[in-house]
This record gives sequence, C-alpha cells and structure tokens, in this order.
Amino acid sequence: MLQAVAEFDWDAGNLEKCQKHGVSVAEIEGLFARLHAIRLDMEHSLSEERLRAIGKTGEGRYVFPVFTIRERNNERFIRPISARYMHGKEVAHYEEDNPGL
Repeated sequence: MLQAVAEFDWDAGNLEKCQKHGVSVAEIEGLFARLHAIRLDMEHSLSEERLRAIGKTGEGRYVFPVFTIRERNNERFIRPISARYMHGKEVAHYEEDNPGL
C-alpha cells in the first residue's frame, strides 16, 4: 500500500495538529520506513479511509500516527492527520503482542 506513495501531503492544518504532541515532521516521515503495523481506523473513517499505524523513530520511541492516502494528478500521498508518542502501557502491550519486533 505505501510502496506507491509519492511523498507526504503537508499544510498548515495537519502540521499544527501533528506537532502539538511534540512529534516532529522528520520523525513522522522517517517512521514510515520502519512501520510495524497498519490498521484501518473504522471509528473515524467516515468521509475517507483513515489508517492507524505504530512505528518507531530513529531514536527508538514508539509513535502512533493516524493518516490517510490521498490521490492527486495520478500520484498517491501520505497525509498525516495526527501523531503522538505512545504511552508506556501502550508500548508494553504492543511489545507483548508482537515479540521480536
């Protein structure tokens, strides 16, 4: 799914929302090369398909981004909607369910 994506779709709206939890644009973009899990976000996929992911930054911190894939001029873009660092209990639960990752 992400292999055919051209680049990221950023604007003032999603930049502010993603960075309000302290996660930088570089961290968000970088973690997509190291994603561990992607799931459909059924609760919030009302007008477009939203996806939830779990990935690690280059420093090893787990990040929980929500994003969608947008198409424009026959190219696909990752449009981050929000991102935050995962809490300790979330990380422990994820690692317990996914040993070896």
